[in-house]
Amino acid sequence: MSNTFGTLFKVTTFGESHGAGLGVVIDGMPSNIEFNLNDLQKFVDRRRPGRLKVSTPRNEQDQCEIISGIFENKTLGTPITVLVRNTNQKSKDYEKLKSEYRPGHADKTTELKYGHRDHRGGGRASGRETVSRVIAGYFASLIISQIQVDSYISALGEYHFSNFNPSSQLGLIDSTFDDEVENYLLNLKEKGESCGGKVRTIIKGCPVGLGEPVFDKLKAVLSHGMLSIGSCMGISFGLGEDFITKLGTEISNDSKNFSGIEGGISNGEDIYFDLVFKAPSTVGQKALEGRHDPCILPRVLPVVESMAIIVLADMYLRHKKLFS
Repeated sequence: MSNTFGTLFKVTTFGESHGAGLGVVIDGMPSNIEFNLNDLQKFVDRRRPGRLKVSTPRNEQDQCEIISGIFENKTLGTPITVLVRNTNQKSKDYEKLKSEYRPGHADKTTELKYGHRDHRGGGRASGRETVSRVIAGYFASLIISQIQVDSYISALGEYHFSNFNPSSQLGLIDSTFDDEVENYLLNLKEKGESCGGKVRTIIKGCPVGLGEPVFDKLKAVLSHGMLSIGSCMGISFGLGEDFITKLGTEISNDSKNFSGIEGGISNGEDIYFDLVFKAPSTVGQKALEGRHDPCILPRVLPVVESMAIIVLADMYLRHKKLFS
C-alpha cells in the first residue's frame, strides 16, 4: 500500500480514522527554517471536524504533537514527524459496516484487495487521513512562502456562484450566500442527504520553471495530488471545458487561457484550476446512524490548498536542485 507522495519533499501519512491517532512523516524539509506551533495549529484547525454546524458532529481538537525534526523552533533537516491523537471516536456507530459495504467507498475494494480492513469510519480510507496532508502543507508553505494558494467553493448542490466576494465562513467564493447555503446544508444533514460541488483554486506568485515537459508536467503532478483527495472526481485547468468550443485562433492569443502553465512548465502567471467533488456516498439511515458531512467542500478547501502547496514545494526543490 503506497502512503508516500513527492520526490524531494516526501510526505508519508499514517494512521486510521478510529485508531490511536494519525500523523505524517516529512522527509526532505530544508534545515534552519523558523517554525511556529501556533501557526501550524491554525493551519490545521481550518479542516477540524466539529468546527462548523454543517459538518460532522465528530468533535476532534486535532492537537499537533511534534515528535521529531524540530529543535529550538527551527527545522533540523531531519525527518519531521507530527502526531494527532484521536479523542472522539465512536466506533460502535460503525459496527454494521463490519459486514456491510457502502457504495462509493473503499469498503468493498479494500476487503477484496487486502483481505482485511478496518471498518471503523473507513479506517485508512477515511477523509480523516487528510489532517496529515494539511500538516504537511504547513511545512511546505515555509519553503515557498512567496507563493499564495487560495481555494473557494464556486458551486455547491443547486447553487452556482458567479461573483467574487470572499471572506465566507463556509468558504464560498461569494459570501452573500452564507446563510442560505448553511440552511440548505443543515436541511440535507437532517434528512441524511448529501451534495457535491466545485472548487476553484488560484495560485499567485508561482515562479517560472516549475514542472517538466514530459511525464512530470506541473499540471500532471497537481492533478495527481488533487485526484488523490477522496471524492475528487475531476480537474480542469484554464478554460477547462470551454476549450472544446474554442478555435485555435481564439485561445492562442492570450497565455492566460492556459492557466499559468505552458508545455507543462509554469510561466510565472497565475495558475487556476477547478475541481469537481461528488456528494458523500453515505446517505439515508446510514448517514443518520454514523457521523458524516452532508457536503465535504467547506472542510476540503484547506486540503486542496495543502496538496497544491506540497506539489509546488516539491517542484520548487527539484527545480532548485537542477540549476544549483
